Amino acid sequence: MIRHITGSLLLLLVFTAEATLAQMHVYQKKANARSEVIGRKGIVATSHPLATQVAIDILKLGGNAVDAAIAANAILALVEPVAAGLGGDLEALIWDAATAELYGLSAVGKSPAALTPEFLRKSKIKEILPAGMISVTVPGCVDGWQEMHKKFGKLSIEEILAPAISYANDGFPVTEAVAEFWQLEAQRLKDIPSFAEVFIPGGQLPAKGELFRNPSLANTFKRLSEAGLRDFYEGDIAGDIVSHFKSNNGFLTSNDLELYHSQWVSPVSTNYRGFDIWALPPSNQGIILLGMMNIMKEKDIRSMGANSSELLHLFVESKKLVYEDRDKLLGDKDAMRVAPASILSEQSAKEKFMAIKTDKAGKSDPKGLAENDNTVYITVADRFGNMVSLVQNNYMGMGSGVVVPTLGFVFQNRAVAFLKDQNRPNSYNAAKKPVFTAIPGFVSKAGKPWLCFGITDGKMQIQGHAQVLIDMVDFELKLQKTADAGRFYHESSVLSGPQYTNESGWLILEKGFNYETIRELMKKGHRIKFDVDAYGGFLGIMRDTINGVYYGAAESRFDGQVSGY
Repeated sequence: MIRHITGSLLLLLVFTAEATLAQMHVYQKKANARSEVIGRKGIVATSHPLATQVAIDILKLGGNAVDAAIAANAILALVEPVAAGLGGDLEALIWDAATAELYGLSAVGKSPAALTPEFLRKSKIKEILPAGMISVTVPGCVDGWQEMHKKFGKLSIEEILAPAISYANDGFPVTEAVAEFWQLEAQRLKDIPSFAEVFIPGGQLPAKGELFRNPSLANTFKRLSEAGLRDFYEGDIAGDIVSHFKSNNGFLTSNDLELYHSQWVSPVSTNYRGFDIWALPPSNQGIILLGMMNIMKEKDIRSMGANSSELLHLFVESKKLVYEDRDKLLGDKDAMRVAPASILSEQSAKEKFMAIKTDKAGKSDPKGLAENDNTVYITVADRFGNMVSLVQNNYMGMGSGVVVPTLGFVFQNRAVAFLKDQNRPNSYNAAKKPVFTAIPGFVSKAGKPWLCFGITDGKMQIQGHAQVLIDMVDFELKLQKTADAGRFYHESSVLSGPQYTNESGWLILEKGFNYETIRELMKKGHRIKFDVDAYGGFLGIMRDTINGVYYGAAESRFDGQVSGY
């Protein structure tokens, strides 16, 4: 009897376990990825949990998407100095629900007026190196905050910057990824005057989990909240900047700072299979992304199949052609010799498409623009229907390494983005904007916002954005599945300059591509590499107008976090 009961119980337990496992298996098969975060009143996606949490707090306090985006950016300037900061630039696309209009903001600074090509020649300076005073351009970030807040802000600057002041004074725990980047940047910049004083205090680099305090940056935030954001360009903070640069043979002057103002610009767009893809005009590279999508829509992408050799070949060859346009045509709008609209013409797209050989990889496009910049991306949506897509960075990691010790941030090294070739629109000149790598993404459908998104890492942004759009539009992937989908990246063979090579460059693949696809690509002449860390970091917010909610997603390749309420 006992044996019978025991056997029955065992049978029941086995059956129950199998049923449970079967249910779990079915669930996992259906999900194939974690679910999106869903928010009704607001949602935020940033590259750091503290920034996301602070932005949510700002929304709950009564702020709108612009207030929350500025607050998040201030936190990222503190906790991710390896990518963001007050010494960098900012670009944003802002959907204003009240006017049902998309606004573009370009907060990109110019090269110093005193640093002329003549001075460079006389000084026998052949190239602008990525460290030190010579690489610094006027920081646009803080004036970008000023313009955003003046036009759309709801809370006071004091309320918006209060969390950053608190964390800068009290300290924040350094994440593993930031600690690793910090160590790399410190090796590059440790000999720059004042860098170590702020970012290697006591000769020790912050390690994972350690609290890092930046009282100098806290004081800068406090001064900005009390005196106003333009103090950075016209007040006491500007005086501190100019004094430091003068004492260290730098080139930024009070005139450079006073004359700088970020600009509201008209976004440009192209229609891709019923979806309007938006970008900022030059000197931003977003127009090159639009040109690439124009070529891609000449083919029925869906019929090719996801991750097929045919699709990857078309993608890479389209990229080569639009990057040629980038390096030949793109620059400060006042230096461009062609109208930006010509880059987006249907005729241009058709000609490029017809130039692609279906069975052979073309020569590598010139790699004329430095692309190894680190970036933070922020997207916010609020209960009013406003949405913000914002990119901010120091260009390369911790930028130039130039630090005013009393201010607590590094200055960007964006002058490195100018081309050496003096015959190009993006060649160096005084008081000129370089081509900007960072692309805030925005997509609308039928005149209503559909998607705010971005990918960190400059070299991946155009290609990553294009892959996201193909996944979501052509293959109708959900937002989180798009974030987790396998990616690829084409890297040019030429390290610098406008020349071509007979090589096809390198097609770098993530896991998940089958051998048949790889073999077919190799037959066409593509050279294949594999990498686990070359694909940026995706963050996105999608608007569901039917249910009145937002969906948010962050990928697992980096430390991004989404939160909603």
